[in-house]
Amino acid sequence: MSSEGSIVGGRYRLDQPIGRGRAGIVWLAFDTRLLRTVAMKRMYLPVGLPPDRAEQAKAVVVQEGKDAAKFEHATAIKVYDVLPDGPDVWLVMEYIPSRGMSTFLAEHGRLTAEQAAALGIMLGRALAAMHEAGVVHRTVEPGTVLLADDGGVKLTDIGITGGGATPAYRAPEVARGEPATSASDVFSLGATLYTAVEGVPPFGEDGESSERPPQTAGPLAGALRKMLRAEPDVRPTMADTVRSLGAITEGRQTAFIPPTAPAMPTMPASMPVPMQQAPPQQPVPQFLQQQPPPQQQPQQYQPPQQQYVPPAPQQQYAPAAPAAAKSPDTRKWLITAGAVVAAILIGVLFAELFLI
Repeated sequence: MSSEGSIVGGRYRLDQPIGRGRAGIVWLAFDTRLLRTVAMKRMYLPVGLPPDRAEQAKAVVVQEGKDAAKFEHATAIKVYDVLPDGPDVWLVMEYIPSRGMSTFLAEHGRLTAEQAAALGIMLGRALAAMHEAGVVHRTVEPGTVLLADDGGVKLTDIGITGGGATPAYRAPEVARGEPATSASDVFSLGATLYTAVEGVPPFGEDGESSERPPQTAGPLAGALRKMLRAEPDVRPTMADTVRSLGAITEGRQTAFIPPTAPAMPTMPASMPVPMQQAPPQQPVPQFLQQQPPPQQQPQQYQPPQQQYVPPAPQQQYAPAAPAAAKSPDTRKWLITAGAVVAAILIGVLFAELFLI
């Protein structure tokens, strides 16, 4: 029996339990070799098996862990290592401060249709990438969805069969004993989103009741009905599902605020943002819809400041001195010159008329 302070595989120290998954307790642990914090859990193994079948089951879960470690996505918990340790097999994963979606729904109730659609897009994109890589999740349900403190959403238990999916989220063909496929992941995601908006699973907790018509799903109801079709061949693919959910949130910018993240402040763009302490943490997640991008505060134009230079003093206007009056001698000379010119003209005129 594992306990705090135990060393697993000669390397990982179990510090404290941080949750309970389908297969048992999830531990916060410390990698003494790489000096980093990780999350660890003991993988599910059937008990009471003969030695040969026990070794076979152990080999199966080790291979599942190795397959999970090959897949990387921003919306998936990264698997670092799968570690046999005596009769147990441990899964070593990245540690993300978060809480389970099932815990949140139990504490705070349902999501709106738009919130669930935005959440489904995040999960659907990860699952679509998983299917393209040839990996099937097998156990999509609220218990394998983590709401991270940094605003992200994370899928865990990728490709891990464990004790099997919870009956309420198990596809009909899987309940009949058929292997899980990408179509069964679509059904499980649909049942998860249905529970998020309706508060209860679509076919009851046992997964065997008649389908409950959606009452509060709103625009999400049509997409959910397609995802929850009984026959896997007529369900949409995961990529088609993402496009359908995107049509519901079209024209809206959504951002997920996790249960323990600080609230995002909102303030008019025209007001300066004062320096203040971080607001208290809010326990309820919110999907912000139709939030316009923050506008930059326009800067008021300020003309360049120049040093004042007083104008040069104006010179006092001095009128031009009037022309000097003509002297009497000048006037007499002009009269005499005019008389001489007149006499000459008269003489010339007389000569032409009488002498010629």
